[in-house]
Amino acid sequence: MLGGSVGCRDDDTAPWLGRVRGLVREAVRREVPLLGICLGGQVVADALGGTVAPRRRAPEVGSVPLRRLPGAVGDPVFGGVPDGAPAAQWHFDEITRLPEGAVPLLGGDDCAHQAYRVGPVAWGTQFHPEADGDAIAAWAREDAALVRSRGGDPDAAVASVRRDAAALRAVWGAAAGAWGRVVRERAARDAAGSGGTGGPGAVA
Repeated sequence: MLGGSVGCRDDDTAPWLGRVRGLVREAVRREVPLLGICLGGQVVADALGGTVAPRRRAPEVGSVPLRRLPGAVGDPVFGGVPDGAPAAQWHFDEITRLPEGAVPLLGGDDCAHQAYRVGPVAWGTQFHPEADGDAIAAWAREDAALVRSRGGDPDAAVASVRRDAAALRAVWGAAAGAWGRVVRERAARDAAGSGGTGGPGAVA
């Protein structure tokens, strides 16, 4: 589940959000691998009982260093992320409380909940592990006036992501590979458990 311009409870403008929350709960219950990114991570948190709210500070945009938390040790997806790794950010809302039982994995000085896990195979991030400088530049062109009106600097955000391009690619490329392994292993396990026909948690 990727990012977007709506809020995680903007059901009036995005009526599909209610169905997505239901799918999140079902995926977690059936242990289907799930990764929510930015808005996606907020939807996962919200659907499972956490809270999301508009930021009271400037939007968090650009490349921001993350803090590795104790829960990251041994995590199948984010266990290899080093302390201080940069992450591309572009969000106006933030997760203010994780769901009960969630494991915090990565944090930040300005936004506490940057990555977390719920159950064995569901993750959420506040940042954008998939974004590069071109993506951030496109968002900056679209949101420049809004970012500036709330105290942010879209030009500096783009410059920081371009500056950290190599580190961003290395760290989050490795995490993407780890996520792919989780999906493949879960699909293989489910196929083996159902005689190869796909079980209740199978991934198509």
